[in-house]
Amino acid sequence: MNDESILHLFEGFGIEIEYMIVDAETLNVRPITDELLRAVSGSFESEIELGEIAWSNELALHVVEFKTNGPTASLKGLGETFQGHIVKANELLTQFDAHLLPSGMHPWMDAARDFRLWPHEHNAVYEAFDRIFGCGGHGWVNVQSTHLNLPFANDLEFGKLHAAIRLVMPLIPGLAASTPVVDAQLTGFSDTRLNYYATNSARVPSVTGFVIPEPIFSVAEYREGLLPRIYRDLEPHDSEGVLRHEWANARGAIARFDRMAIEIRIVDVQECPAADIAVAAAVSAAVRWHVEEAWCGSKQQRAWDHRELAEILKEAIKAGDEGVVANRKFLDCFAYPEPGRASFGDVWQHIVETTLPAGELSPGSRAALDVILEKGCLARRITGAIEDDSLRGVYSGLARCLNSGTPFEPPR
Repeated sequence: MNDESILHLFEGFGIEIEYMIVDAETLNVRPITDELLRAVSGSFESEIELGEIAWSNELALHVVEFKTNGPTASLKGLGETFQGHIVKANELLTQFDAHLLPSGMHPWMDAARDFRLWPHEHNAVYEAFDRIFGCGGHGWVNVQSTHLNLPFANDLEFGKLHAAIRLVMPLIPGLAASTPVVDAQLTGFSDTRLNYYATNSARVPSVTGFVIPEPIFSVAEYREGLLPRIYRDLEPHDSEGVLRHEWANARGAIARFDRMAIEIRIVDVQECPAADIAVAAAVSAAVRWHVEEAWCGSKQQRAWDHRELAEILKEAIKAGDEGVVANRKFLDCFAYPEPGRASFGDVWQHIVETTLPAGELSPGSRAALDVILEKGCLARRITGAIEDDSLRGVYSGLARCLNSGTPFEPPR
């Protein structure tokens, strides 16, 4: 990587969004991502570059990923760019009587029965994960997330960025939770995907840790301490070292030294790209204010133990925007002005009003963000809609929102 390609803090953004392919009539998962990619390129490619956006496979054969083809300088207008690719993919999928479905989990997929691993290029990696962890479960093959990559240029920037991201992470499900339904039932969790995520690597606990990363603020400590520990714990199950890579770290935010960025992985997919970009912008703005020490100093940020932050995250996973932040010390780190406790939704309202001027988002993404702040995270809107409609009817509505690029707003 040459010096010209290295970006400093907030000079670029990388976005990756995953979607399910489902049957157009039944909405059951369809493991045909390879056929979709072949319809574009003429062969079973694992990644296809189409201008600003690339399409690629994931572990499960029914999941396709759309991502920025390298870092983008701004998030403004990016939702519209992604939207064009969603429409193109849906047009191609009509020949298979299929289309894309948003949100972070399929609502009734039988994960053990219905999943198929990607069988083509890089298949050895997926087979290794399956052999070690058993991927026939919701936490592995029934998950769709939005990844936000934020760059750093050196050790100093890494430390600042990692400290800030750790502090913002517990709030993220309060904005982005979209997975209240699994196995055709309401689970009692707003972010069921993250509830599975926290334990899906339990056979090798160091792989996921507490989801919130440990207080590590130097590249050397990360590379020489955290990563070797994960590789060492994996070695009895992976003697050939197939998973001996930095992406084997499954914490909710991981250092990607191959691209000089930290990748935030705990954002559920929303109903359309405009909403995904709105969430990414709000998270990025909150992280930036902490990097710039606008709310509290770096020393105060770094003092937080990952286990204490993980307890706050658990409440957001459970209750989404309606969950309660009871830790006043944490609220003070965001200069939350009201005394006592606060809901996650109210904290995000404060963050957005403070850090994200209206002009920094396209009208579509701003409208999507307003829906989240006014009517609740997608999980709450889905839960409310199920009271008036069938599960299939609600998720058919989500599929229409994805294809049209509009927010999901239940009738009441």
